[in-house]
Amino acid sequence: MLHFEDFVAGASVRTRSIAVSQEDLVAFASRYDAQDFHVDPDAAKASFVGGLIGSGWQSCSLLMRLIAEDFLLDSTGMGAPGIDEVKWLKPVFPGDVLSARRTVLETKESRSRPEMGLVRFRFELLNQRDEPVLEQTNWIMFGRKGSGIAPQPRGDWLAHGPRYERPAQESPLIAPDETPVPTRFFEELEIGSRHALGSFVFTPAEIVAFARSFDPQPFHMDVEAARGSLFGGLAASGWHTASVWMATMVLHRRRQLAATTGRPARLGPSPGFRNLRWSRPVLAGDRISYFSEVVDKRESASRPQWGLFFHRNTGVNQRGEEVFSFDGCVFIERKPA
Repeated sequence: MLHFEDFVAGASVRTRSIAVSQEDLVAFASRYDAQDFHVDPDAAKASFVGGLIGSGWQSCSLLMRLIAEDFLLDSTGMGAPGIDEVKWLKPVFPGDVLSARRTVLETKESRSRPEMGLVRFRFELLNQRDEPVLEQTNWIMFGRKGSGIAPQPRGDWLAHGPRYERPAQESPLIAPDETPVPTRFFEELEIGSRHALGSFVFTPAEIVAFARSFDPQPFHMDVEAARGSLFGGLAASGWHTASVWMATMVLHRRRQLAATTGRPARLGPSPGFRNLRWSRPVLAGDRISYFSEVVDKRESASRPQWGLFFHRNTGVNQRGEEVFSFDGCVFIERKPA
């Protein structure tokens, strides 16, 4: 059983491997990131990358699964307040075999809560050629030895594999009331423009379906175990909250396309994001509404036909409380001459 004191700066550990098939990639993307280059092998040939690739949010979720298996389920882990940075370094293709490497960067005792400490990790998701496809940096909270903080409850949390399977009763994505605007090329994007993307109710069935594949911790999977946790009730995985943001972004994009006359601007992949924060737990029954604001843009030096735009994204619950935020960027096509 791992406590805060068991993590030493500089220590590095490698996990087991997970093979991902085309069916695995499409199963996730069809629910959370249904862009052509994630769900349609033929349409993906004309995309930015030139073939079908996995969603970056699925890469984060698979990394979470490997982390949970490797040490979180055998620890006094108390969750993560957020993610400092994620870099999507290489695409994940059908047939890739992925493993994770965790390295302890630093540790610090909590001043406000002496029963716990924080450990800062660098996590890398590696393919079968040992190439990093994702790099993630974040803090995780752990109970200290002798603090009385109980380890996570024992259970058959890993019975389900890492392929996403939809629940029998699905919660729909709910479109916002505002009228969608047409798609914009890079030059036409307005800094400061803010859009409602959509909303989603996190039902117990949805929470458990995601968690059993990607974040199999007791407080995401079992009502009784969750009541005794820091959350006090069944809570959605942070990566579930983030993946639903992506699903509402795709919904927003489709509504934009329907409002566009002429050829729409194409979107490319994202190189990553920063400052992801889970500021409040998302509990069963919560309805989260998502928003995105354009905060900056710049031309791409390496790809002159494309530009990058930067966006601030938030999720707000039914009480108006912010539960989720991050700073992202994505490639977007420049206006044809």
